[in-house]
Amino acid sequence: MGTSKWLKDRVAIVGMGWTPFGEHFQWDYTDLLKLAAADAMADAGIGREEISAAWLGTAFPDAGVYRGRSGMDLAESLALFDVPITRLSNYCATGAEAIRGGINSLLSGESNAVLVAGVEKLRDRAPQESIVKMMVETGHPYYQKGFTAAGTFATYARRHMKEFSLTREDLAMVSVKNHLHGSMNPKAHHRKEITVEQVLSSPMVADPLSVMDSCPTTDGAAVLILVRAEDAHRYKGTPIFFKGMGMSVSTGWDLPFFDDRCNFLSFRATQVAAQRAYQEADIQDPIREIDLAEVHDCFSIVELLTYEDLGFCAQGEARNFLKSGATTRDGEIPVNVSGGLLSCGHPVGATGVRMVCEIVEHLRGQAGPRQISGAKTGLTHNIGGPGAIASVLILGMEANL
Repeated sequence: MGTSKWLKDRVAIVGMGWTPFGEHFQWDYTDLLKLAAADAMADAGIGREEISAAWLGTAFPDAGVYRGRSGMDLAESLALFDVPITRLSNYCATGAEAIRGGINSLLSGESNAVLVAGVEKLRDRAPQESIVKMMVETGHPYYQKGFTAAGTFATYARRHMKEFSLTREDLAMVSVKNHLHGSMNPKAHHRKEITVEQVLSSPMVADPLSVMDSCPTTDGAAVLILVRAEDAHRYKGTPIFFKGMGMSVSTGWDLPFFDDRCNFLSFRATQVAAQRAYQEADIQDPIREIDLAEVHDCFSIVELLTYEDLGFCAQGEARNFLKSGATTRDGEIPVNVSGGLLSCGHPVGATGVRMVCEIVEHLRGQAGPRQISGAKTGLTHNIGGPGAIASVLILGMEANL
């Protein structure tokens, strides 16, 4: 992962923008990218001619719209030519992976200002062109035939129920909390408060996870402008600095299901990524030193597991931690004040970048009615595949240059 303090305070975000997330039949892939990039570039006060490299994150270019297969799609959309553009995919950590690429380009000296984009257009495809179908047709000839994301995470929920007396009501409370937060976010896909009863009565997807325990299928884009910290003063946007970053691929598609070391109670990838990010950022006590977090709640159980894997509470204590109110907007460590994936939606390639935009808004004091007062340090977390890939980013305001 590099030598100690290889990142802290060396790269700054000076521009950010993200589209509303939702069903955008009026906008195509290019439109979403243009809208988010225009906002990010205006925020930074930067022109195209100043961007020396770019990263494009699209997780599923072949799932219906056939865009995002190459950096050419970003070059064409933004008229950003004659610079290196890298297109990448890393499942739900795609956006975070794009950010990692931009950071490393700046630190290597290859680039002076980079654009990082995450975009996904998921609502334009017919049900027959779903991600599930794609996995069945292109994945493992045996294992993938029965694979769904909901089924994977339902396994973890059932094991938590057995070991720690987790209930469906506990799971529902995650969605209730995040939809309450999302009702204050004008860019969220779903902006209505809901009740525990509504979650419990929604159709079952993979027992014990219902429709309202699951994030919606969504369109959206998010863009960041990154520069080296010593150059941040040249740009208009209030700089926010990277304090730490960790990424880990800790298993594969066939694992953990056939690994007898896996107890289905935690995600090793999250634990490893968090440890690396905390070490870089000098975080000793995350619940005391982090003011808010955006974590990957693709399903309600994942947020609960992430409390434990990030060290916000001990293993088995997530349900009590949630019930205590610690992760509400007014709690000890607010989690998913944006509404999370459950309310914002999950355009896969865009989510990791969108989370960073949310943290930037709070650290700048620009988050409106959902603002966390006095926020100085924020964390983002993504996990993808069967809990295989995880990223943790830590952001802060002051830089010790």
